Amino acid sequence: MQKTVVKYVKGLSETASAFEKRNHKKYGGLNHICRQIEYDVKHGVTEKEVVRMLRKVHDDSSFSELRKGNGSMQRLEEIESRFIKPRIVF
Repeated sequence: MQKTVVKYVKGLSETASAFEKRNHKKYGGLNHICRQIEYDVKHGVTEKEVVRMLRKVHDDSSFSELRKGNGSMQRLEEIESRFIKPRIVF
């Protein structure tokens, strides 16, 4: 699951080959990534682990280079919006 999220957040490199571009177009979209995460949840990963991993990518210093990429934070927030439920506080 972490590998899937990191690959999506990282995005496609500028020097990608035609094969990589074609595969990214086919398998690299938000819906496909979310389906892969949902498949992992269905097969044993808890939702807490998904949230913990997304927060780790968002906050941990080991992923700082990943977050510097062009548009990477936006892609990460798109995934978070699908899996992290907002808390309503009154």
